[in-house]
Amino acid sequence: MATHGGRLNQAVQQWGIPRGQWVDLSTGINPWPWPVPAVPAEVWQRLPEEDDGLPAQARHWAGAPPDAGCLPVAGTQAAIQALPRLRAPGRIGVPDPGYAEHAEGWRAAGHGVIPFTTLPSDEELAALDALVWINPNNPTGEPVMARDLMACHEQLAAHGGWLVVDEAFIDAEPTQTLVPETGREGLVVYRSMGKFFGLAGLRAGLMFGPGGLCGSLGELLGPWAVSHPARYLTQQALSDTAWQKAAASQLHHGHDRLVALLRSAGLAPRGSAPYFAYCPHDEPGRVAEALAAQAVLVRVFEAPPALRFGLPGAEPEWEQLARALQTL
Repeated sequence: MATHGGRLNQAVQQWGIPRGQWVDLSTGINPWPWPVPAVPAEVWQRLPEEDDGLPAQARHWAGAPPDAGCLPVAGTQAAIQALPRLRAPGRIGVPDPGYAEHAEGWRAAGHGVIPFTTLPSDEELAALDALVWINPNNPTGEPVMARDLMACHEQLAAHGGWLVVDEAFIDAEPTQTLVPETGREGLVVYRSMGKFFGLAGLRAGLMFGPGGLCGSLGELLGPWAVSHPARYLTQQALSDTAWQKAAASQLHHGHDRLVALLRSAGLAPRGSAPYFAYCPHDEPGRVAEALAAQAVLVRVFEAPPALRFGLPGAEPEWEQLARALQTL
């Protein structure tokens, strides 16, 4: 299985530092989450129902056209694993570096996976059955213009190919989202409730795409794939537009502060995703160990070598990170 951030229990055991003393910056989750309200008792007592209005509300929130399919999923990870099973084995392009589960999901379904450091050329697209892209990228934070992705879709769709875009980190600046283009054949977009809303534990996400394909994936995932509490809270969060506006501003300010702090420590952040800072480094393991000794957990990438710092939340966490960076 691929390695991911958030493995705090493992860090506690490895370093012998009590859990409450750690600042976990190993994920890209908003540290100032949407305030979860009380869930009515009947939501816990009843099975979820597909006609609860969530798909229509999600289309409105994300700007999807009325004819686009919208499938709530148990975190976009559920779609990432299952969607490749709905296509005959072929050649699939994926970003490198990128979220490793995309390549794993297609490979597990019998597809050949071809890594790309930049968007493929027209000639390369002609040889692909599908292209997966992450916008902005995880872990680098590198964004891609919507028009460039749509040009890829046009090339792929001409021979029956798919473009699958993971927009898990786009909500803080969604101007380049492709959701308004969904509904046309061969275009799929994932959106997450875990990153921007800070609700990773909710395990809720959305897939936008052709209605038939969303229906096929829903049948594959089976009934009640998303819990009733997750559907209920997703609806409440999507309707809280005032919080969303404030959260986007807070994330941008936090990112600017983090970048300045890392630069003052001699690191060189790159990319622009507001949720984290990506720092190429020749010895990321050495830096991560020095920080872990000060109870600061960050994400290490080996190829290419780099570190990723999530945003601290409360002021004491910022102060702990600043002290830890001084030890480098």
